[in-house]
Amino acid sequence: MPPYILYAMPGSLYSGKARAYLRKQRVEFIERAPSHPGFDAARRAVGRWIIPVLETPDGGFIQDGADIITHGETAGWARLPALAGGPVQRVVGAIFELFGGEGMVRPAMHYRWDFDADNLGFLAQDFSGPMVLEGGAEARAASFAASSARMRQAARIFGVSEDSAPVIEASYARFLQLFEAHLETTPYLLGGAPTLGDYGLFAPLHAHLARDPHPATLMKTTAWRVWRWVERMYAPNQDAGEYGDVAEVVFAADAVPDTLKALLAFVAEDYLPEVEAFMGFYNGVAAGPDIVAGEVIGGRASQRVIGFTAFDWRGVKLSVAVFPYRVWLLQKIQDLFDGLAAADQAQARALLAEVGLARLVDLRPTRRVERVDNREVWGALTS
Repeated sequence: MPPYILYAMPGSLYSGKARAYLRKQRVEFIERAPSHPGFDAARRAVGRWIIPVLETPDGGFIQDGADIITHGETAGWARLPALAGGPVQRVVGAIFELFGGEGMVRPAMHYRWDFDADNLGFLAQDFSGPMVLEGGAEARAASFAASSARMRQAARIFGVSEDSAPVIEASYARFLQLFEAHLETTPYLLGGAPTLGDYGLFAPLHAHLARDPHPATLMKTTAWRVWRWVERMYAPNQDAGEYGDVAEVVFAADAVPDTLKALLAFVAEDYLPEVEAFMGFYNGVAAGPDIVAGEVIGGRASQRVIGFTAFDWRGVKLSVAVFPYRVWLLQKIQDLFDGLAAADQAQARALLAEVGLARLVDLRPTRRVERVDNREVWGALTS
């Protein structure tokens, strides 16, 4: 049988999430750069130039780390299930999947593109290498110039600016402090094995914040345990010798320790205002009279942004893009919550209220976002 093929790049935020999951499940796969000729078929299948894309042995294509993980969980790969743990722990994992992959894009983009003195030489090689398999230095330089210009512009739509930079740095320093404290006694978010939230956090913490020279030095010198967690997430084994003979199991009895509650409270402070803002904008668009269920949102797969919204964040005013994909990830949290038994729902809501995140299960879309054929499409009205 042909192997799985992962089209990805080392410096790609979302590629890392998929790659780490494949490694932890010990799935055999070949990784190819998007400059490989085979990527043309993947790009046509998903309707846009985007990574990661996983080509399956039967010739199918799965785009997006979340969908790749879902495929693995249902296909029997799950040596270490991403949705392990008790009902409340699974909701917690989905929260960190959303926050890691989306809420931490701001520091990821800032620390990549606003420190050229340290980062630029590394990035020029890291970007152009996978993008230009053939051609000399001139071709690689042209490729990097184009991609870096595009990515610097993208940083602005996530709220990165001169005004927000000091606040981004203070926020990220606080996150590192809280995650470092949590990792003093556990190798992963929920115990001795990685779960969904770990893969969500790994996306920005690996590709941007632990590989690019400036933030990598910052992480190594101020949050060694977080740096080790990044290494650990990339290893096929547990890689947790400094914790003794800890087993590859999650915390028992749906436990959520105080250090993890502190991280959840940080998510409430740091990301909930943005969730409220993009849900308000999304619901206004989704209520439009011309919306047709089943149609690709934005009209074409490559149109991932449906507008911009502004909100107050830690004392600064941010204007950010609204991505339907983020609504879809929020729905995953809400769907998990809705599927719980009444007693488990009550326990989950009590935890979320304690840490300031109860709004995550109450901020409902007026029309669902669905993923069909690797595209975000309008779903059914919910109210």
